[in-house]
Parts: sequence; structure tokens; C-alpha cells
Amino acid sequence: MDSRQQKALLIDPGARDRIWCVDCGAELTDKISRQRRRGPECDPEPRTGYDRHDIDQDPIPGL
Repeated sequence: MDSRQQKALLIDPGARDRIWCVDCGAELTDKISRQRRRGPECDPEPRTGYDRHDIDQDPIPGL
């Protein structure tokens, strides 16, 4: 075997690119933050949807 032959470069296929927040520079780890490129503290859009409060109501008369 030739001693000058280059060794195989092993790259972990499961490793993902490191992504940082565009506002504060913190490394992002969760899926939504990585997609939006902003951490949960810096993201202006709510993560969990709207604060929804269901209230039991009496039916509307006549319906």
C-alpha cells in the first residue's frame, strides 16, 4: 500500500449545521428556531398560537 495515499475523511451524516440567531447570536437548537433563524426570545411571532380561552355560553335565543 502506498504510504502517500490520503486517508478517508469521515463525516458524520447525522450532524447538522450550526445555526445562530440573527438578532442575539445564540446557537439555535430546536426545529422552529432553526427554520425561522431566530430564538424563542427574539422571535416576534408567537410559538404556541393564540392564547385561546373557551368559555361555556348559553345558546343564542331563536337558533
